[in-house]
Amino acid sequence: MKKITSKIILFAFLISGILMYSQNKKKFAGIPGILQRIIPNDKVDFWVLVYNSYGKDQEIKISGTKMSYTPQFSGFDIFPEEDSFYYIAYSSAGKMDYVTDLATLKSFIGTIDNVEEAAIAATIEGYMVDEEFKDVAGNYYEDKSNYYLDLGKLTSTECPYQKNHYTLTISKTTGAITNVKDNGTYIELYNKKCKNNPRLLKLEKKEEPKDEPKKSTGATQRK
Repeated sequence: MKKITSKIILFAFLISGILMYSQNKKKFAGIPGILQRIIPNDKVDFWVLVYNSYGKDQEIKISGTKMSYTPQFSGFDIFPEEDSFYYIAYSSAGKMDYVTDLATLKSFIGTIDNVEEAAIAATIEGYMVDEEFKDVAGNYYEDKSNYYLDLGKLTSTECPYQKNHYTLTISKTTGAITNVKDNGTYIELYNKKCKNNPRLLKLEKKEEPKDEPKKSTGATQRK
């Protein structure tokens, strides 16, 4: 009886732990929301996050007293899209400077101060917050020591287009990725150009010309 009771208690603890973990998982905000949570590593007088889409600038966040800056014609994107990018203009010690690529973004962020910066740092390493599939590749959980991020990654840009999702453990002390768990493929897409597209292969089989039935010759000729 004691064994059965102890097993029930252990099972209850396991279930409660799983439920607590799932309840504590939070979905990331959109990409602009993540970038707005940046805390610059060095002291800056002013900085602005700008989103450029099809050649038009939109100021997403302004911190400090706004200063004039030069619009940029290239930038970074932590979820690559065509015809759009972000850049940061900032002033430090009276000098205006710009963040237009992932390397300078990493330097601008410096020490990881929050889970959003942890996500950006992971993105610089090739991972991504997938806004279309946040349940598997756009959420996180944290404890006193680590951030636990569920993120996606492009594993094939050729046919088929494929994404995998991972759980990354990131140390709050060092900002380093200490563990990566591969959770497998969550999306696999074929396009019209894919030679190995199963749908196209089926269509090709249907379109294959069939042998025409032999026509009857009618009555045989008499010699």
